[in-house]
Amino acid sequence: MSIVQSLAQMRTIFQALLAALAAFAAVSAQAAPAEDAFSTLPRITPGEVGRGSLLLRPDAGDGPPRGFRLAPLVATEVEITVGGMVARAVVRQHFRNPSAEWVEGMYVFPLPENAAVDHLRLIVGDRLIDGLIKERAEARRIYEVARQQGKKAGLLESERPNIFTTSIANIGPGEHVAIEIEYQQSLAYDQGGFSLRFPMVVGPRYNPGAIQSVSLTRAGWAVQATDQVPDAGRISAPVLRPEQRKINPVTLSIDLAPGFPITDIDSPYHAITLSEAENGSHHIELGEGAVPADRDFQLSWRPAAGSAPIAGLFTEAFHGEYYLLAMVLPPDPSADAAATVVPPREVIFVLDISGSMGSQSIRQAKAALALAIDRLDDQDRFNLVIFNHTASALFALPRAADPAQRAMAVRFVNGLEADGGTEMASALRLALAGAPPAGFLRQIIFLTDGAVGNEAELFDLVENSLGDGRLFTIGIGAAPNSYFMTKAAESGRGTFTHIGKLAEVSDRMEALFAKLESPVMTDLAMTWAVGATPDMSRDTLPDLYAGEPVVVTARIPALEGTLTVSGERNGAPWQAVLRVADAAPAEGVSVLWARDRIDDLIHSGHRRENPDVIRQALVDIALEHHLVSKYTSLVAVDITPSRPDGTPLASGKLPLNLPHGWDFDKVFGEAHRALPAPIDDRDAGLRPTPASATGNAAQIGGGVIAFPQGATPAPLQLLLGLALILLGTVLLRARRRPT
Repeated sequence: MSIVQSLAQMRTIFQALLAALAAFAAVSAQAAPAEDAFSTLPRITPGEVGRGSLLLRPDAGDGPPRGFRLAPLVATEVEITVGGMVARAVVRQHFRNPSAEWVEGMYVFPLPENAAVDHLRLIVGDRLIDGLIKERAEARRIYEVARQQGKKAGLLESERPNIFTTSIANIGPGEHVAIEIEYQQSLAYDQGGFSLRFPMVVGPRYNPGAIQSVSLTRAGWAVQATDQVPDAGRISAPVLRPEQRKINPVTLSIDLAPGFPITDIDSPYHAITLSEAENGSHHIELGEGAVPADRDFQLSWRPAAGSAPIAGLFTEAFHGEYYLLAMVLPPDPSADAAATVVPPREVIFVLDISGSMGSQSIRQAKAALALAIDRLDDQDRFNLVIFNHTASALFALPRAADPAQRAMAVRFVNGLEADGGTEMASALRLALAGAPPAGFLRQIIFLTDGAVGNEAELFDLVENSLGDGRLFTIGIGAAPNSYFMTKAAESGRGTFTHIGKLAEVSDRMEALFAKLESPVMTDLAMTWAVGATPDMSRDTLPDLYAGEPVVVTARIPALEGTLTVSGERNGAPWQAVLRVADAAPAEGVSVLWARDRIDDLIHSGHRRENPDVIRQALVDIALEHHLVSKYTSLVAVDITPSRPDGTPLASGKLPLNLPHGWDFDKVFGEAHRALPAPIDDRDAGLRPTPASATGNAAQIGGGVIAFPQGATPAPLQLLLGLALILLGTVLLRARRRPT
């Protein structure tokens, strides 16, 4: 072989290698581990880097690369005030630039899925700049112009109802700049108690689908868009390894004044300090002061004995109209338990065993699932679907839930381990396939952390395929995707239950069993005896289960007349009548109505209604009520330029902690176990499950090796190793053969 031929072969090999590296770099970029970006400080050796140092890649627009820069740090203060059914929150994000460079940072962070975000302020020294609500593209344009002009600017955008991004430009060397965000939310009520959740971290999301494009951000990160998740780069951020120092500290305080005596104040995931004022209100703070943003905060409380409300009615006047928030609690179903008729059920359990469910989460899920299987009645039927990057069923067809079958299923569950990707769609299709026998009620119980980016596709799948069944979601772990879990259950006419730690499994599952085994309140309707038809936040009301209230917001012409809530439970009619004039004044009800109406419009988009009409209606409401939404953003600009002309600007995403209890190597690792094939009722043997994975795969040696999206660079190392072996073979042959 000649040297020319050898060089040609080498060039071909390297071209193939570069193409493979680019493809797998795109795969691994979906949730890139932070260690790739934080391995060296600018102009110093890697050995001089402190553990947990935060760095930025150089801006591609700044000319030749000049090394890494220290990234801005972020700390968060949260102040929440609770009154009636409404919580008002102020979130201050403090950005500090520890480097000698001018920087821009982008921070991906969560808020409650029902948060109505209506204010943004940029705080520079003693100056406070109020943000303006604009259509999203216009807000982005204003921000980019300010960025280029060297002005300090802040931009708040919504990527999902529970995922937001803050961009802040032109933070000077050693400078401190703050962003203040305000939002409103309604409280959750279930099983006789109220609760408030403040999410603190966005867990890495699995983004399925075929890669559409790969591009580099100004920070140097490879961002991949897929046909199912075109905005994957917007909901992803680098993640620190657990052994690195925890970052993004959060302080939190709550003033709790619900309007009635309360008891059993509890924070299951964080230590708190509690003080009570003379007026009966309570002040709550985190017991440890600042805590790392690696798990959701939750506060719950119950009405004191004899003070539990059966209804609540709150109102606010805004722009000449009245807005109403109504909560009505149907009677306790235990009062007529003797008359309850529970039909036989076909229960399909769906268990997520992907990498994000590793460590503590899979233990919680397995314990919960074992309890649920054991609770089945002999008259019921059941099956189990497990999934990661593929999906498989325990039985080819649902089986009778006799003691032997239940015991076998529990043994099977106890042997499961978590790894791989999160192909939820294939698991849902498998669970929703077919129909139950006549007279059976199908219930699907879905245990997952919801760490996916293709929520809209999954909502469509549930709505179009569920039929007369019901979908119940169980969110597992320290930072579940509560938007997906809540909306999936709503689309499936079921409920959402959260299990954040192993000690909660028994109590939370008992509450779920009460719903699964109780009659459903159906045919819910609201009738208004007022002069004009109210504008309700949702067109239809969902089914209700034991311990759940009817909650709705509406825009009404006047505070007069009555509101009648009616329904049917266990074959008997039920209704409650409220006088609108008795509603108590409460700030923020108008914002909650607007947020609920926007959510309903987005859901209408999933139902394939006219997208242009929906978009315009959504924009009109968001602009009128000053709300951040899918199509509107808040932008604030300091009119005084601060970055000197010609001074380069470094940009980058701020890293996040891995959610508490997650296993880093399970989330980002490449190891895949094959799922068991289903047990076939027809021949009692095993048969292979039809292929259902839609992730990326590389053809190697005639076989297929599938890698999860969001993996570590190990696949790159595998390809590199293969390429180097081939290269060595070529060079060896070139040396041994005469020219």
